[in-house]
Amino acid sequence: TDATGTERTLAVTDVCEMYLGHFLFVGKGAYRRAFHAPYEKNAYLVTLANGSADAVNAAACSFMELPAVKGIQQNTSLKAEIATIVDSLNMIMVVLIAVASMLAVVILYNLTTINVSERLRELSTIKVLGFYDNEVTMYIYRETIILTLIGIVAGWVIGVWFRNYIITVVPPDNVMFDPGFAVYVFVIPLVIVGVITVALGFAVNRRLVKVDMLEALKSVE
Repeated sequence: TDATGTERTLAVTDVCEMYLGHFLFVGKGAYRRAFHAPYEKNAYLVTLANGSADAVNAAACSFMELPAVKGIQQNTSLKAEIATIVDSLNMIMVVLIAVASMLAVVILYNLTTINVSERLRELSTIKVLGFYDNEVTMYIYRETIILTLIGIVAGWVIGVWFRNYIITVVPPDNVMFDPGFAVYVFVIPLVIVGVITVALGFAVNRRLVKVDMLEALKSVE
């Protein structure tokens, strides 16, 4: 429906993705056939050398003072709205990453500590049989490494689904977030969890080195 309330029929030949706003692109021939009038330009796309908000507002005010200008549509306000949403999401993601990292430390440490405590006699036995300290550590820490790798893969799958859900629900109707993925979103959690796992591995190794094998074997279960 045009500005006069008359319905016009246009054929949609293609659809493109618009990240900011909704627009309809009509060629000169299609315009003449639909509106039965010659095509005339009634607007201009202006790109300022200085794209700051103050410069855009100042230019808009100067344009509105011209008698030939009836209205101005700015995209800076929409960009500012998106920037606010993205900044808020980034702050939330930083908090979630920090909390998830602390949770990973607590869970891995507790699981490993419980595992060592419950199998202390077994570990002392294999140390007495001649296993080296690193072999004793890997004897029990190999399970933690396998569980960590399974958790990373599962986290990638769930994270991709959750991220797709967020970028679909959070943006307003006239905004679309970039659905593409960067490599670092998969590398960062891998590095964080890997560093935590390695650091806890050294802590477990130090604890097993100091185990009193004689006392452990003498204890009554």
